[in-house]
Amino acid sequence: MQDLHLFPNDVVCLDLTPLPQTASSSGGGGGGGLSIDEEETAEERIQRLISEHPVIIFSGLSCCMCHVMKKLLATIGVCPTVIELDDGEISALSGVSSAAPAVFIGGDCVGGLESLVALHLSGHLVPKLVEVGALWVQS
Repeated sequence: MQDLHLFPNDVVCLDLTPLPQTASSSGGGGGGGLSIDEEETAEERIQRLISEHPVIIFSGLSCCMCHVMKKLLATIGVCPTVIELDDGEISALSGVSSAAPAVFIGGDCVGGLESLVALHLSGHLVPKLVEVGALWVQS
């Protein structure tokens, strides 16, 4: 694993740029969803992270809209994976979505804060979260 930084409030900062290959480094990084494969491009890493996490938010560093997204999801009962990207890494995200912050649910790009709130107000957010296994509803 390379350059994985843990911050308060369950935020993970993951440097998506690969380290130079050395004799001691091994590709892959094992079984964690936040592992880094030095052979992956930043775009490939982003795609892999999206596919491995039911709810994931990519944001810029210290993004206030990301904070609101996390709070909205937390009030529903969901704890999303949050990846903070620097300016160079955000450009890798642009191939996947329009811009950061962007939330993905079940591998599908929901969009930014306005789209997430609109999905919630329309009554479609909770069923989508249940469908992808990010939220359990008692019968």
